[in-house]
Amino acid sequence: MEANQGYSAVGDDRIPASKEMRMNPIRRSLLAAVAAIVLKPFAALAATWNKDGFGAKTAADALKTLGASNPVASKDVVIEAPQIAENGAVVPIEITSNVPGTTSIAVLIDKNPFPLVGKFDFMEGALPFVKLNAKVGETSEVRVVAEALGKHYVATQEIKVTIGGCGG
Repeated sequence: MEANQGYSAVGDDRIPASKEMRMNPIRRSLLAAVAAIVLKPFAALAATWNKDGFGAKTAADALKTLGASNPVASKDVVIEAPQIAENGAVVPIEITSNVPGTTSIAVLIDKNPFPLVGKFDFMEGALPFVKLNAKVGETSEVRVVAEALGKHYVATQEIKVTIGGCGG
């Protein structure tokens, strides 16, 4: 008796021979086309990623990659974040831009090793609101840059990070 006769250990279940297991070439082409169509939007999202911005080591360099070297201070960009963060690993930050025509919001934390925390783009008519949890390594300024009608507006807020959550 041969070791592999194409049968499983369960009753009369038969394991298909290699010829029966081959996929029809038309079926294979159809599956490849469907996979390409489904994955195409994800490739487009990856193409818009600002590698230089997220790799910048200083806030000034990150602002340059965003095209916002000299943003104008604005009270219309609102940051809601704790003044003192007991756990710098998870700091909740809410941002709202009341600047008309806001198309993007970028969040930078000046003293982080990579200051650009996130950049969020908005379609026309969307509410420019972002809520995120950011890691803040040490006491630092959080800088939010909103882009509207080709101009950049900025707001800042200092967040103090305590050591061990003791308030010191």
